[in-house]
Amino acid sequence: MIFDLFSEGLTITTIIKLGIRLMIILFFLPVHEYAHGYVACKLGDPTAKNMGRLTLNPIAHVDPFGLLLSVLTGVGFAKAVPVNMRNFRPEHRKRNMALVSVAGPLSNVFLAFILVLIAYILRFVGVTNGSEFAANLVTVCMFGANCNTMLAVFNLLPVPPLDGSRILSVVLPDRYYYKIMQYERYIGIVFLILVLSGALDGVLSFFSNLLYSGIVNIVSIPFKLFF
Repeated sequence: MIFDLFSEGLTITTIIKLGIRLMIILFFLPVHEYAHGYVACKLGDPTAKNMGRLTLNPIAHVDPFGLLLSVLTGVGFAKAVPVNMRNFRPEHRKRNMALVSVAGPLSNVFLAFILVLIAYILRFVGVTNGSEFAANLVTVCMFGANCNTMLAVFNLLPVPPLDGSRILSVVLPDRYYYKIMQYERYIGIVFLILVLSGALDGVLSFFSNLLYSGIVNIVSIPFKLFF
């Protein structure tokens, strides 16, 4: 996965991958961040809305380094949507924070479903027959779905500052969670090194492919049963 864009040379596959990675920046990541802000707002925290982050405009969400990482590796990040836990009801703060955190990865799972469904519909209506453009469109949809499952899995890792680390606040006792968060910056640096070195490729690919295969199998059921 890491820097594979440059190892393959300039091929149609490389161009498609680059296009999808631009889609990650321009569409997939903004949807991810919008989902965080939308759920937070619905649960009582209007911080993202007040700061202009409750939008699908990629300019509002782009992080320069995350953008570069997306282009080079296919997995990047956007600027985190601001969330003020104090705006949540005290008795539901930890639960609401977990719901806000999981909203981003779930939005990527939803996008993956939609893209796979579009690909199957295109195949079903036969637009790929004799059309290289249509065939490439199906490839883009399936590859885009794969990217979204990768984003979902990547962000669910229980490592600061990813979404999965916020979900830990519900599972772990406060004293252990706060102890981990004291070292958030250092953990994040080590994690980034592991990602860039490719040390996590196997784990990420395994769970991403598992999720991707599950989505494809679910979407394909009605096409296999009725068509």
